[in-house]
Amino acid sequence: MAVTALYSAHYRSLVRLAVLLVRDVASAEEVVQDAFVALHGAWRRLRDTDKALAYLRQSVVNRSRSVLRHRAVVEKYAPKGLPDAPSAENGAIGELERSAVIEALRGLPTRQREALVLRYYGDLSEAEIAYAMGISKGAVKSHTARGMAALRMALEQFS
Repeated sequence: MAVTALYSAHYRSLVRLAVLLVRDVASAEEVVQDAFVALHGAWRRLRDTDKALAYLRQSVVNRSRSVLRHRAVVEKYAPKGLPDAPSAENGAIGELERSAVIEALRGLPTRQREALVLRYYGDLSEAEIAYAMGISKGAVKSHTARGMAALRMALEQFS
């Protein structure tokens, strides 16, 4: 089946994309799994099956946004308690997060971060990014330019 072939070819890259957006491996894997389940359910309704990968990317970006919105609400109303001991996975992710570039990326507004991750990590064209984010190509250019300028400033301050 075509969905299985897409899964085999693109699962890992979509998870990496989602990790950069939601900053959590488990949530990223869940986002991508949900995107593939939705694609499988919608396969017969797809007008152009050649655009299935673009559909998946858009689904991953949209579902990542939902995860972040949900996380913000949960954090806002969560009781303040004692912190738990960090897990081994947390330590491994912590090493990645110490990178100055990742740290600077985190400080960017959501749309700028999404545009930069899709462009420079996902290696997508402006048209593909526009489709994945549900915005115009001009907005992609604007978010990318502003994001790069903000990254430059943050990295200059870091060094």
